[in-house]
Amino acid sequence: VEQTNATFWSGFIFLAFSSFGELQLLLFALFLSLYLITLTSNVFIIVVIRLDSCLHTPMYLFLSFLAFSETCYTLGIIPRMLSGLVRGGQGISFVGCAVQMFFSASWACSNCFLLAAMGFDRYVAICAPLHYASRMNLTLCAQLVGTSFLSGYLFGLGMTLVIFHLPFCSSHEIQHFFCDTPPVLSLACGDTALGELGILILSLLVLLVSFSLISVSYTYILATILRISSTKGQKKAFSTCASHLTVVTIHYGCASFMYLRPKASYSLERDQLIAVTYTVVTPLLNPIIYSLRNRAVQTALRNSFQGGLLGKG
Repeated sequence: VEQTNATFWSGFIFLAFSSFGELQLLLFALFLSLYLITLTSNVFIIVVIRLDSCLHTPMYLFLSFLAFSETCYTLGIIPRMLSGLVRGGQGISFVGCAVQMFFSASWACSNCFLLAAMGFDRYVAICAPLHYASRMNLTLCAQLVGTSFLSGYLFGLGMTLVIFHLPFCSSHEIQHFFCDTPPVLSLACGDTALGELGILILSLLVLLVSFSLISVSYTYILATILRISSTKGQKKAFSTCASHLTVVTIHYGCASFMYLRPKASYSLERDQLIAVTYTVVTPLLNPIIYSLRNRAVQTALRNSFQGGLLGKG
């Protein structure tokens, strides 16, 4: 009991990248550069979509909220990770760890449901284009966005409660750079089978429900595209979904590998690498993918950039 109490009050210590020695400064420079690009790109997309009236459509509304969610997600993780790379092993209180887990899990789950909402938007746009404006009205879009964030917060709260209901009576050193569920769960002692099952069920619900909705949307989309007689028409219809499909593949690939597996299969070194992918790389790829593959976003960005230069001149 004394050991458990001591762990509760002292909190945890992050030891990610501690074995890299002098390379930590190189990692700091690399991750800082990627983070600044990510932050700038996502904020720029939000601002451009807000200012350009041509982008005031449901698809870009969802994209702006996805960029907002990714920004909040990285803000809760990467600055502390960068600080740890400079200062070495950095501590976090028990409550602070729970708060970080809640918000990181909430934003991550919200992203899953936002991607499902974006899939539904593409379904209506391709399968019922004549009814797109009436069906995808502002009220429905607000409901989809609100439901995505509310669902994310509820699932994030559930995961946090499941983890921090467990006793922590062993090492309080987290071989990771933030309070993610797998590394924190690995520190729990006693019989953690119920906690593992709870996390697995919640993760399955988030990933399977959202991915199932996306799969249903794209089943109808694919059927509609195949009925288009011209190859040019098929390519044009599919091109409107390419960016979304790419982001979905990356997002669900990392999330499934990380959270849909038993505790016994955790590998600290490998998991840190996967975590870097979905906390640093994926939020950077999202704006790049949508910017490079979307002519409307490219045009808006170009106009904003040229307008800024003309304004200065």
